[in-house]
Amino acid sequence: MRQSTEESDISSRPSSLKRSLTWWVVVLAAGLISAMTFPGQTAGLSVFTDPLIDELGIDRTAISLSYLVGTLLGASVQPFIGRALDKWDTRTVIICIGAGFAAILLLLSFVTEIFGLTVGFIGVRMAGQGALSLAATTAISRAVTERRGLALGISAAVGSAGISLAPIALERLISAVGVHWAWRWEALAVLLVVVPAALLMRPTDRRGDHDPNSVAAHGWTRGQARRTGMFWVICAATSSTSMLGTALVFHQIAILGGQGLSPLEAAANFLPQTVTALLSTLLVGGLIDRTNPRIWLVVSMASLAGALLFIPLAAPGLMGILYGLILGCAQGSQRGMEAASMVKYFGVLHIGAIRGLSVSISLAASAFGPYALAFAADLADGFVLPIMVMSIIPLAVLVAGLLVKDPREPEAFDGADRSGHAAP
Repeated sequence: MRQSTEESDISSRPSSLKRSLTWWVVVLAAGLISAMTFPGQTAGLSVFTDPLIDELGIDRTAISLSYLVGTLLGASVQPFIGRALDKWDTRTVIICIGAGFAAILLLLSFVTEIFGLTVGFIGVRMAGQGALSLAATTAISRAVTERRGLALGISAAVGSAGISLAPIALERLISAVGVHWAWRWEALAVLLVVVPAALLMRPTDRRGDHDPNSVAAHGWTRGQARRTGMFWVICAATSSTSMLGTALVFHQIAILGGQGLSPLEAAANFLPQTVTALLSTLLVGGLIDRTNPRIWLVVSMASLAGALLFIPLAAPGLMGILYGLILGCAQGSQRGMEAASMVKYFGVLHIGAIRGLSVSISLAASAFGPYALAFAADLADGFVLPIMVMSIIPLAVLVAGLLVKDPREPEAFDGADRSGHAAP
């Protein structure tokens, strides 16, 4: 009897090892894909801001407005991307997005005036900040059923590390080869990393590997999710971090320059942001499976408000580093919270459509951040006062996060049939 048990344990080890290896391959591949969104992320674009102002002969408000228009139009496409992810194999969609993203970056390298720059912003924000990020997290949500929160946290941490470290390398690259060639090198990097990483991910159907009778398998429809207060509070938290974090990062060189930091020191401030973004993303991802997601929503909003209120104290040396640590904590905890919370509350069957709407709102919010801050800074003759006033936004979302009720399962999925399609 004992021998039989030992033989059973030994025979189960290869299967367990294979599952563990598959888990890590999927998680790290998704993390690499997330990291390669950096050319469309604010952090990756922020180091282009001042060189573009000089090269194109435009002012800061004009480039912020161009960024706003490009981001808004790029955001409008995200619900369609979400539906595509629900309809087709996620791996195929990622490959198509990656190839398109590389082509957009190549075309952007030939821009010589503000109109072309705006069109380029539409493309990189649509494909990089929006579609590729959405596809990577959707792939994790579908392919991973064990320790999903941790999987999302690790992949987000890998992505966050790549995004946060990119400005340092890009600042050196732009100094060496100029803006246009920097975009061409980015295009090549996206193509060489995203497509192979996508091929490492196994294809999954819409339900993933769930019990067919579970709520996770059937999930909520987008219409059901958007009728809950929790969906909108999560969207508000994500949008607040997106809008205000984007504003701080987009103008980081100028903001920290006003506090006495050199351009290189201001760019290097992404390093402490990376440290706490990684740690907080991993912490939230590891704990969110066993805790109430609203806890981490509150933590992310408190951190964001703290970063905004700390701006007047930021200075070369320790205080500047401390500012970066707080801002990184806000961004990392939000990344670890959002995708896992959506899956935990609303299931995976329609998660592409649900998060497509959320990402669209978040991306649209990010469009207003840089322009609003640049406009307010012109009126106030500085960045400090507008940033202090903007701290009211995350504090209001924090209060809403404490008050909103957890969503209740819709009775009989509110007319959704067992195939996952809403009844007419």
